[in-house]
Amino acid sequence: MINKQFIKTKMPAVFNFVKQQPFLFRVAKGIDRRLSARAYAKLNNDDKGYTQDEVQHLLNLAKAQGLFDYAWYSANQCRVFSCEQEAFEDYLLKGAFSCVNPSPAFDTELYYKCNTDIYLQGEQALVHYLNHGKAEGRMSPPATPKWHPKAIATTADGEATTHKIAMCFHVFYGEFIDYYCNALAKFPQSVDVFVSVSSEDLVAKAQAQFTECAKVNNVSVKVVPNHGRNFGPMLVEFAQDLQAYDLFCHMHSKKSLYSGRAQTQWADYLGEYLLNDQHVIKQMLNHFSDNPNTGMYYPTSFWMMPNWVNHWLKNKHHAKKMAQEWDIELSNDFLAYPAGGMFWARPDALKQLLDKTYQYDDFPAEPLPNDGSELHALERMLGLLAEKNGYQQLFYYPTTGQFTHDDSYILTQYVNSQEGLRNQLGGFDHVSFDVFDTLVRRRCFVPDYAKLLLGKALVAQGVVQDAHQFVTMRNNAEFEVRQAKNFIGDVTIFEIYQQLASQLNWSDAQAKQYAEHEFAYDLEMIEPKDEMVDLFNELIIGGKQITVASDTYYTLDQVALMLAKVGVTAGYELLVSSELGKRKDNGSLWQHIKDGLSPDKTFIHVGDNAVADAQIPGDFGLQNMHILNPLDKWHAAGWQNPFVGELSLNEKQILKWGPLVSDFGRFPFLGE
Repeated sequence: MINKQFIKTKMPAVFNFVKQQPFLFRVAKGIDRRLSARAYAKLNNDDKGYTQDEVQHLLNLAKAQGLFDYAWYSANQCRVFSCEQEAFEDYLLKGAFSCVNPSPAFDTELYYKCNTDIYLQGEQALVHYLNHGKAEGRMSPPATPKWHPKAIATTADGEATTHKIAMCFHVFYGEFIDYYCNALAKFPQSVDVFVSVSSEDLVAKAQAQFTECAKVNNVSVKVVPNHGRNFGPMLVEFAQDLQAYDLFCHMHSKKSLYSGRAQTQWADYLGEYLLNDQHVIKQMLNHFSDNPNTGMYYPTSFWMMPNWVNHWLKNKHHAKKMAQEWDIELSNDFLAYPAGGMFWARPDALKQLLDKTYQYDDFPAEPLPNDGSELHALERMLGLLAEKNGYQQLFYYPTTGQFTHDDSYILTQYVNSQEGLRNQLGGFDHVSFDVFDTLVRRRCFVPDYAKLLLGKALVAQGVVQDAHQFVTMRNNAEFEVRQAKNFIGDVTIFEIYQQLASQLNWSDAQAKQYAEHEFAYDLEMIEPKDEMVDLFNELIIGGKQITVASDTYYTLDQVALMLAKVGVTAGYELLVSSELGKRKDNGSLWQHIKDGLSPDKTFIHVGDNAVADAQIPGDFGLQNMHILNPLDKWHAAGWQNPFVGELSLNEKQILKWGPLVSDFGRFPFLGE
């Protein structure tokens, strides 16, 4: 085919003449585009879900409305496409499951988040907007990047690498064998494949299809029990084998079954950027070749997951055994890890994990909870282990088509402004708020500082001998009261001090007095989270139904006094666990709230605890907005926790850093 490059190279005089004639040059460019598209269509006639006529029709519609920009899309995906049609088909594919945008005028992620019904139906965002959404009056927000990664230079140029590579697949759903084989057929070099399958029926299919794949050298297929999810089979069956390779890729067949249909977008997202997109894969392999200190790779967390997907949630205590064994300190609550359990790694980066001999009984048995198990903890420990061993993690960010070592993506969903927050909450009829680190903050941030101040006062009075020992006794007394109640319901501060009184020979009057003194010390330190209090009062004035819900040993009157101090005085319902005997963190208070909701009113809860204020109400089907507490925001800025270990109740440390953490975290979002 004679095209622009051929004429430019073989007939430079003709090329220069045409280039100097504006009309001829425009005609020539149009012909070149049509020829390139025709050649692309002939060479790429696989079924992509749309006919060529449909693709062309959608492309014309999108261009006419300024919603697809070939040059912009190519630049933002950091790649050169053979023609406009190839670029548009690339977006049609990825826009169904990824956070890529077709032009500055359309934000795919925001369209899905504003129209979750479209996401749940599995419809492509831009296609829906062009065919239905615009006529229905749905919003089509412009592309609004929330994160700009510190990108690193990568290239897809050059021949296939000479890595010795193992592909480790755990297959529960048989159709994923077809997907993996199709992707491997395009892979830039040959690999060995290790497959665990859930039934004998899948053995023959896996063995035959992988063996027929030209890029596969050796195949090992094993039937495994439904025990250990994807990690159990990998570690029990293949951990020793994988250590003989330079790199391995671990993937598993993943579906999210809800809303009446299989939600495949998360699996499609991980599959695309871990195996299928050869432009991305070549860059990743080249990077591993050129950078021996890179130990793991995976794309940034799936964009339709909750904001708190990169939080430890209920899993930190399940990780303690691994953390001790691998000498890893578990400090921050947010962390970078391969959410979904799929990744590339150097075996040496995970050496301690792969070196052990495993049995299936080493892993928790089914049924597993949605969160809060050794396997959920292991998933979160992988990145920490690689970094412990001196390796960096590599991430791919689809929105900008860039690779990066920058792990700040874990908090990108927390970029917001007071106006943005006002707009989001203003659409709900009924809004619920947490108290501590949501509406109020402590001047010195550390909750136990009030107890320490009371301990110091009691030392001065000769009532106790050591202030720090008093704090320990006081907290132990709280645990003992809860234990005596079989951890059902909640306790009050007065019950806690009655327990202390029985141990320290105090009178009932002394117990009551000291309980009130602890509250007084805490109350004195209470300050407003100004923007949140302002918004709270605006919602009340605007006629919204407002609830305030807190898990606390303080009484309802004490909490109301704290709220009054910061300017929250009237127009709301206050629910306090010590009075109701129901808590957010065990779900009983959420059931109470859900039972009292009006079916014709929309509801949302706002709070800083990723489990009690976000994950658990979500389990009850309640909309929620998780916000950053001051220490989370402090971490997001790149600063270390100043209250770790022995420094957790060091008064000099508290007085030095506490006000800074509290002030910095006054507004609970990034980017204000």
